[in-house]
Amino acid sequence: MSDTFTCVRCGLVVITLTPDDVRRNHCPSCLSSLHTLDHAADGASDCRGRMAPLSIAVRRDGSWALVHRCTRCRELDLHPTAADDNQLILMRLAVRPLAEPPFPLDVFGTL
Repeated sequence: MSDTFTCVRCGLVVITLTPDDVRRNHCPSCLSSLHTLDHAADGASDCRGRMAPLSIAVRRDGSWALVHRCTRCRELDLHPTAADDNQLILMRLAVRPLAEPPFPLDVFGTL
């Protein structure tokens, strides 16, 4: 039997192994995670804040990774996506920079 965890955001009981037999650390439904790892000294985090999905990054090998930000301590981290992750939310994260650019689009009319 696989290990499970309960999502800190939506309450879904999640099996820790993905369909590809890779260990997951985020909810496939809402893509949230729990801040349990830290990049400081020993690697364990006592923060335990919710890691909110912020964006998508494409790794050098072409695979996608979720960019998470802790809602408590604000630390950023990358987590690999899984085949059964919510594809609608993944696409919304991927197109957010185009849909909500950090600058006014009307500047392109003057170029």
